[in-house]
Amino acid sequence: MKFTEEHEWLRVEDDLVIVGITEHAAEQLGDIVFVELPEAGTTVSKDDEVVVIESVKAASDILAPLDGEIVEVNEALPDNPGQVNDDPLGEAWFFKMKIEDMAALDEFMDETAYKKFIG
Repeated sequence: MKFTEEHEWLRVEDDLVIVGITEHAAEQLGDIVFVELPEAGTTVSKDDEVVVIESVKAASDILAPLDGEIVEVNEALPDNPGQVNDDPLGEAWFFKMKIEDMAALDEFMDETAYKKFIG
């Protein structure tokens, strides 16, 4: 797994990158009550806003960590947004994307670096 400074996690599965938010981010947001996902087939650029999350505390955007195409979204989340609080590193992934250059993942933090980053 890799981690971004925006508290997203990235996991490679076959030739896709799966994106979600970390436990730290889910805890900071509080109880999540709404998730809006992008359409599958959407082409995104790094730092594009692609997911909207609303919690009892705040609204937050999830940014595209890389350039690529969103090929699948987690259809269960809009009906069950609280799953992000329950299982942020597992079943509550947001989207899967296809990227051209897997080496781009090397620029992100590993788990040790992320834990140091959040202190």
